[in-house]
Amino acid sequence: MKELIETFYTALNNRDANTMISCYHEDIIFIDPAFGELKSDRAKNMWRMLCKNGKDLKITFSQVEADENTGKAHWEAWYTFSKTGRPVHNKIDAQFEFMDGKIIKHIDHFSLHRWASQAMGWKGNLLGGTGFFKKKLIQQTNRMLDKFIASRS
Repeated sequence: MKELIETFYTALNNRDANTMISCYHEDIIFIDPAFGELKSDRAKNMWRMLCKNGKDLKITFSQVEADENTGKAHWEAWYTFSKTGRPVHNKIDAQFEFMDGKIIKHIDHFSLHRWASQAMGWKGNLLGGTGFFKKKLIQQTNRMLDKFIASRS
């Protein structure tokens, strides 16, 4: 399972969504502060969208640990936030659950306030730690995902 996590993050660094998705179970549940909870095809399409749009995305990963049931990793992402042109360096801790040799649950934890401060400047610093901001961001990212999915049909 450790190799599975390493394959997943190597593929992310290469913006290879198909390889990433091959690491996911058909019934994947993905959770993070920016998208909320995504299931199955929505989670897979999120990675397709991020890989396609992340022109300057660079990631590193470390501290990968896993047994047959669970795993974890630390990863960091560097990219330009497209709406503001601001550079972002996000530090993320991931938790995984496995089923049938695939990732069935993937939870990313990061400071939304820190991310918002980098991505949006003073407005993000002011509002990024609020529940209101998180709710609005999840609505916005999911609308973006809906448009991406519609464009694929």
